[in-house]
Amino acid sequence: MRRRLTADAALLVVAAAFLLPLAWLVLASVDRDATLRVSAPGSPTLDNFSAVWTDEITFTPMLNSLLLCGGATLLTVACAALAAYPLSRFRSRVVRPYLLTVLFTTCLPITAIMVPVYGLFVQVNLIDTMSGTALFLAASQLPFAIWLMKNFMDGVPVILEEAAWTDGASWFQSLTRVILPLMGPGITVVMIYSFIMMWGNFFVPFMLLLSPEQLPASVSIFTFFGNYGQVVYGQLAAFSILYSTPVILLYVLISRRLGGGFALGGAVKG
Repeated sequence: MRRRLTADAALLVVAAAFLLPLAWLVLASVDRDATLRVSAPGSPTLDNFSAVWTDEITFTPMLNSLLLCGGATLLTVACAALAAYPLSRFRSRVVRPYLLTVLFTTCLPITAIMVPVYGLFVQVNLIDTMSGTALFLAASQLPFAIWLMKNFMDGVPVILEEAAWTDGASWFQSLTRVILPLMGPGITVVMIYSFIMMWGNFFVPFMLLLSPEQLPASVSIFTFFGNYGQVVYGQLAAFSILYSTPVILLYVLISRRLGGGFALGGAVKG
C-alpha cells in the first residue's frame, strides 16, 4: 500500500511539472498584465491574440515554417524509405554496425557542426535560402528516420515482394506499390516525428537564414523579448498557442492511423 501511494505521489509530481507550464500558457494568453506567476487573470481579454494576429508577427513566419518544415519532412521521408529498403531486405555483416553508426550520429549536438556547415553554405551560396535550410534540416533528421523506417519495413513480409517480382515488377515498383502502402502507420510516425522536431528547431534557421522575411515562427518568437530583460509575457503566451496549433492539428488529423497495425494478417494467405 505504501509503495502504491509513493508511486501515485511521484506520478502526481510529474503530472504537475507538465501541467503547470500549460496552465500558465493558457492563463497568461488572456491576461493583459501577465507575469511568470500562474494566476487567474482579473479580467480575461483577447487583446494579446489581437496584438500578435498580424502578418508580420504570425502569418508570414508561420507560412515560412510550414514551407520549410513541410518540404524538409517530405525529403526526409523519401530519403529514409530509399535508404531503409536495402538495409531491411539485404543481409550483410555490415548492416548492424552501419545502423548503430547511423543511430550514433543522432547523438551529435547540432551546435558542434554548425560552424563548418555555415562555412560550407557560404561557399556554395546556400546561406539565407529556404531550400538550403530545408536540406540541412532534412539531413539532420535523416539518421533517426532511417532507423525508424527500417524497423517498420522489417514488418512487411518479403513474400509480398516476391509475388510482385513474379509479375514483372522492379524493386522500385515493389517498394512504392507494395511495401510503402502497407507501411502507412510507420510512415506516419516518421513523418510526425520529423515534422515536430523540425517545427521546434530554433538554432538551425537562426544561423542559416538572415533575411527577416524568411524567418520561421521558431525564430520570430524573439519579437517578444525586449531589451533589459523585458518580456511581453501575455503576447508571448498567445503566440505560443498559435505556434503549437499546426502540430496539434497534424497529430489529430492522422492519429487514427497511428492506432492501427499493419493489417498484414490476410495478405500472405492463399
